[in-house]
Amino acid sequence: MRWRRRSPVVVQESFINKHRIRTSPKSFVNKHRRRPSPKAVQVSFISISKLVATPQVMVLNQKVCCSGTAPAYSRTKVSPAPKVEPSDAVSDSTKVARDTSQEGEKADEVEKSKSCQLEFGSYCLWSIEHKEVMKDYTVKRLKDQLFVARSYYPSIAKLQGQEALTQEMKQNIQDHEKILSVSTVDADLPSSINRRMKQMEQTIVRAKSCTVDCRSVDRKLRQILYMTEDEAHFHMQQSAFLYNLGAQTLPKSHHCLSMRLTLEYFKSSSLDSDDSPGRFSSPEYRHFVILSRNVLAASVAINSTVSSCKEPGYFAFHILTDAQNFYAMKHWFARNSYKNAAIRVINYEAIILEKLPKYTIRQLFLPEEFRVLIRSIKRPTENTRMKYLSLFSHSHFVIPEIFKYLNKVVVLDDDVVVQRDLSFLWNIDMGDKVNGAVELCGLKLGEMKNVLGKTAYDPKSCAWMSGVNLINLDKWREHNVTENYLRLMKKFEVKDELSLRAAAFPLSLLSFQHLIYPLDEKLTLAGLGYDYGIDEEVARRSASLHYNGNMKPWLELGIPEYKKYWKRFLVRGDRFMDECNVNP
Repeated sequence: MRWRRRSPVVVQESFINKHRIRTSPKSFVNKHRRRPSPKAVQVSFISISKLVATPQVMVLNQKVCCSGTAPAYSRTKVSPAPKVEPSDAVSDSTKVARDTSQEGEKADEVEKSKSCQLEFGSYCLWSIEHKEVMKDYTVKRLKDQLFVARSYYPSIAKLQGQEALTQEMKQNIQDHEKILSVSTVDADLPSSINRRMKQMEQTIVRAKSCTVDCRSVDRKLRQILYMTEDEAHFHMQQSAFLYNLGAQTLPKSHHCLSMRLTLEYFKSSSLDSDDSPGRFSSPEYRHFVILSRNVLAASVAINSTVSSCKEPGYFAFHILTDAQNFYAMKHWFARNSYKNAAIRVINYEAIILEKLPKYTIRQLFLPEEFRVLIRSIKRPTENTRMKYLSLFSHSHFVIPEIFKYLNKVVVLDDDVVVQRDLSFLWNIDMGDKVNGAVELCGLKLGEMKNVLGKTAYDPKSCAWMSGVNLINLDKWREHNVTENYLRLMKKFEVKDELSLRAAAFPLSLLSFQHLIYPLDEKLTLAGLGYDYGIDEEVARRSASLHYNGNMKPWLELGIPEYKKYWKRFLVRGDRFMDECNVNP
């Protein structure tokens, strides 16, 4: 069967790498030396919740190439050949060969990028865009000489009568190590570097002229190569850790804003954004539900929605947030007006505790984001595909219980910017379907057999995305979606928050099996939180933009070209934003 030939690797996008960052790369290398394995990793989930990851996601059979030149085993001077003008046929064949070579290199880079993304996520994409061209040609030559000298030194030291050469090599190695310890680019090198390099080159030539055990030299070179590769991998892990830490940590200015708003709420408790309680239960209004802990993100999502519609007075927004951000949210939306739209802030944790005690998961979970790599087990280097998915979290399955008086809502992620009027969604007849979503048919459920378990499902069904979802709550209750979700969750091993968040991937896809109503793919353009290649015209024409990924527009890591769409709907001139120096 076709569906059995591919093995998906699913990784949660918001992750911090498993390994602790140590001060010594060498100790890390000795403990975590990587060895290639013929088996493909079947499934992997990584979460940020406890800054750890499951043991399955160690390495995916790839090598991380270190920067620098390869060791030069020998350099022989060759006299230049006389210049001969090539014929047209030769020129054409050379051009074709060059183009073919470039295409091959490009394909290799794509495959390396996919392997890198599997282990390090969108950090790989970010690092490519922010890669600095270093002027370190001479530094690399120094490292080249040092590697070769180190590989020959043990063999030379064992030879009788070569004490002077041994001492000379040792001194040159120490000099090179001292220079490289304080030099990263060519500008850091001392003025005497050319003389030192010439001395080392002469020493290496003398060492190569001696009769030594070639196997010993080869073994030493391989050892240095492995050490260099693992050290490069260590530094990449370190950089990816810091990148993800920056992506998941609330900026200081945003924390200041939240604290100031909370303090002001208790100083002026007369403000209340719930001034029209009837509007929040009336079916005549168009209801939106947003799960968020971020004041500015929720504000932009709402402001963009009401600014893009013709009748914002008929819009009602329900913001589900946690206890920590509840008062800041209430005060913000009480102070700011959004074109007469009704806005209510709900303490999710309190309402679960007071009115829905049967649900044991009381923590608010935002939409979960995953990376999925599909590849053939027999041919792992061919036809690999990387997909980024955002799906419902466990908190989404309580929405019908919280809003028992509503029959239809639109669920917005807080990292969405709306650019067109969404009123037409309420005119869609979904029939017997529950969840109106943009489908991702480049990823079939049958390709994720080892992730979805033994539950029956249609292998030809498409995956789907959260972001902008039209939910028929009446049909949700009729099909007992929440009950089915709770029943399915018992089949997955949920031991802690890590496994709980990982289970959101199969549970979201299986709970809505045969209940997805496909919306027009032009409704939402996803990928603005990781994809640098989105065309500006396509982004401008899309009804909504979804910043799924780690590079959110309110973070410094956000992709600069896409921030303008988000900033356009950011509230300006707010006193607390100015005092906290909030300037995304």
